[in-house]
Amino acid sequence: MLSSALLTLTICSIVMLLALTLAKKTITDREKNSPFECGFDPKGSARLPFSLRFFLIAVIFLIFDVEITLLLPLASIIHMTNIKTWMFIGMFFLLILILGLYHEWNQGALEWAT
Repeated sequence: MLSSALLTLTICSIVMLLALTLAKKTITDREKNSPFECGFDPKGSARLPFSLRFFLIAVIFLIFDVEITLLLPLASIIHMTNIKTWMFIGMFFLLILILGLYHEWNQGALEWAT
C-alpha cells in the first residue's frame, strides 16, 4: 500500500517536472502578452470597474439559494419522522434564515441605490 502510493507520487512528480521544464517559455514577446483587439492596440483598459454592491447582492442571493436547497429535503422526510421534531427543525432553520435576512437588511446590504 505504501509502496504504491510512493510510486504514484514519484511518477506524478517526474511528469510535473518534465512538463514544467519543457513548457517553459524562454523568450517573452511584448505583443503576445498584450491584449488583442482585432489586430489593433486596445483603446481602453482591459479591467472594467465592477460594482461591489452588485457583487454583495449576488453573494447574498447565492447564500439564500443554497439554504433553500437545504430546506427542500424536509418535504420528503415528513413521513419518516415525528411531526413535532420535523416542525422544530424546519422552524429553527427558517428562523436562522430570517435572522440572517434581518441582519443584512439592518446593515443596509440590501439597499441598491445609496
